[in-house]
Amino acid sequence: MIRISKLFNLNDPGEGRRPKGNDGPPDLDEVWRDFNNKLGSLFGRRGNGSGRPNPTPAAPPSPRRFRIGLGVVIVVLIALWLSSGFYIVQEGQVGVVTQFGKYKETTAPGFQWRLPYPIQSHTLVNISQLRTFEVGFRGSARNKVLPEALMLTNDENIVDMQFVVQYRLRADGAPDYLFSMRDPDDAVRQAAETAMREVVGKKTMDFVLYEGRTEVAAEVQTLMQQILDRYHSGIQISTVAIQNVQPPEQVQAAFDDAVKAGQDRERQINEGQAYANQVVPMASGQASRMIEQAEGYKAKVIGDAQGDTARFNAVLAEYEKAPQIMRDRLYLDAMQDVYGNASKVLIDTRGANNMIYLPLDKIIEQVARGAAGKPEAGTPGLPAAGGASSGSALRLPPPAAGSNTLSRDRLSR
Repeated sequence: MIRISKLFNLNDPGEGRRPKGNDGPPDLDEVWRDFNNKLGSLFGRRGNGSGRPNPTPAAPPSPRRFRIGLGVVIVVLIALWLSSGFYIVQEGQVGVVTQFGKYKETTAPGFQWRLPYPIQSHTLVNISQLRTFEVGFRGSARNKVLPEALMLTNDENIVDMQFVVQYRLRADGAPDYLFSMRDPDDAVRQAAETAMREVVGKKTMDFVLYEGRTEVAAEVQTLMQQILDRYHSGIQISTVAIQNVQPPEQVQAAFDDAVKAGQDRERQINEGQAYANQVVPMASGQASRMIEQAEGYKAKVIGDAQGDTARFNAVLAEYEKAPQIMRDRLYLDAMQDVYGNASKVLIDTRGANNMIYLPLDKIIEQVARGAAGKPEAGTPGLPAAGGASSGSALRLPPPAAGSNTLSRDRLSR
C-alpha cells in the first residue's frame, strides 16, 4: 500500500485528484482509499478518509467484527478456489481427470467442473487428430534416412523401404495414451519399424518390389496394432502406405537391367499367350467340324446300309412267295436302269427288211422331255437329224420270236 501511495503520490492530498466537473473515470487513488477504509472497518480500524491512520490511538476491534471480516475473506477465497475447477473441453477432445495423480475419470466435450488443484487436475487430449509420421525419409523421397529405410529380405537382399504411418487415439484410449507408456508417439514409430522389418524379412525381394506391396502394408498394419494393443497404448492404426521401394543406389543400374530383361520376358510370354489364344480355338473348331462331318458320314452309311438291308429283306420275302414274278420284275427293273442311261439304239435286223425307219421326231421329243424332267450329268448325247442329241435310249418293242436277242430267262439265269 505504501508503494502504491508513492506511485500515485498519495501523500499529497491535491495530487491525483480531478476537478469535480471532469467526466472522466474515477481516480484510482480514491478507489483504493475507499476499499482500504471498508476493509479496515471490518476489522475494527477507523480511517480518516485520507488513507492514513488516525493520529489518535484507535479502539481495539471487537471480536465479532473480526470474526465476520475473517469469515468473509475465507468465503471469498473458497469461492475463488472452487471456481478454478471449471474448464472447457473442445469438440474432438476429451478431458482426463486425475485425483492426487491417479486416474479418476474421462470427461466429454463441453463445460466441465472438477475439484480444484491440488485435489484434482485435468489434461485435454485430442482424439480426433490424425497423427502422421514417415519412416525411411523426411518430407520427400530424396531426404532418405538410411538406418530406417534399409531392410533385409528373405532371399538375403537389401531393399530401400519408405513408408508412412497414420494413427489416431481411440475414444476410450486417452488414459492409456497418457499413463501406459512414457513416450507413446515414439513407441508407435518403433513398432512400425519393428513390424516392417519382420514382414519384409519373411518375403523375397521380387515380391516386395512388385506384386506384394499391398499385402506387405496390410500385414504391417495388423502386426503394429497387435504390438500396440499388447502395450495398452490406446492407439488405433489407420493407414500404412508404402511410398517407395527400390534396391540400394549402389546396385540400381544392374537392377534396372534385370528389370528390363524381366519386362522383355513378360512381353514375349504375353505374345506367345496371345498367339496360343488365337490358334488353339481355331484348331479346336476345325477338329469339332471334322468330328461332326465324320459323325454325319457315319450316320449316312449306317442309314444306307440299314435301308438296303430292309429293302433286300422285303424283296426276299416277296421272292419267296412268287419267284417267277419277282424274277421278271427284277429283269425289267434292270433293263430299265440299263436302257435309261444308254446312248445306243439297238436294232434287230434278222428277219427284217432292209428298210429301217427311225422316228427321229419321237426320239428328239423323248430326249427333250427326259432332259427337262430329270437331267443326267455326264451322259453323252445321241446324234440325230437336225443336230439334236439324245440322253436316253430308244425304247423298242420286244424282239420277235426266234430272234438272236438275249431273253429274260437267260438274263435271269
